[in-house]
Amino acid sequence: MTAAFVTIDPDRCNKDGICAAECPVKILGFPGKGEMPALVKGGEVLCIRCGHCVSVCPTAAIRLEFLTPKDCTPVDTHLLPDEKATRHLLATRRSIRNYKKEPVDKSRLEELVQTASCAPTGHNSRSVQWLIIHDTDEVRRLTAMVADWMRYMIKEQPAMARAFHLEETVAGFDLGLDVICRDAPHIVVACAHKAAPTAAIDCATALAYLEVAAPSMGLGTCWAGFFNIAATFWPPLKEALNLPKGVSNHGAVLVGVPRFRYHRIPPRQAAAITWK
Repeated sequence: MTAAFVTIDPDRCNKDGICAAECPVKILGFPGKGEMPALVKGGEVLCIRCGHCVSVCPTAAIRLEFLTPKDCTPVDTHLLPDEKATRHLLATRRSIRNYKKEPVDKSRLEELVQTASCAPTGHNSRSVQWLIIHDTDEVRRLTAMVADWMRYMIKEQPAMARAFHLEETVAGFDLGLDVICRDAPHIVVACAHKAAPTAAIDCATALAYLEVAAPSMGLGTCWAGFFNIAATFWPPLKEALNLPKGVSNHGAVLVGVPRFRYHRIPPRQAAAITWK
């Protein structure tokens, strides 16, 4: 609780007020016209550590107790895709269900997850935690547990099992056809502590970032819906994942090197929009 929580260089500050305007929780204010911004009383407690003020200052005049301009990567506008490239990137994303048998280096998966961790979180909580199941044999073992959950559902909740075609899925699995985890070499699980109020959406957003980033690294992904449901409700699988106490999974994706390459973008129906 010191004034050093925010430091502003008077020789650099041009008093444009951008930092104060961009602060999400408005902890920077102007004492008077033509004066430098200042931290409001109790501002260090309200700060959500997003770094917006440091990031947006055009003259690199402001620094925080935990963040300086030198800690940040400069924005390179030449690396940013234009509107056409962005639309093409998003439209070409496909759910990959056929993977090469080759594993992906742990360092590459870590890079992918680090990129996904740039996703926004509620109140900048940075609530998302990650579990990477890298060992392919472990992926197969856990997939078999998902099949066990399906067998339980077929017996105990047949209506739901029929709705999700679990009987057919298990039958295929028993014949060596894995439509549960698609013989993917790896699974990435997004988790968060139960106390995080925006845990589910934070994890879903991070996994969406991961999916969009993966193709640029030569990787493919597919949401592992059956795996995620079983990991939520099936005690043997929950125990096998061994997540930290109080932490729950909120989504999982299969990851690997795509076996095939797509050549065309199928059309999608027009967005259903309501204007008010």
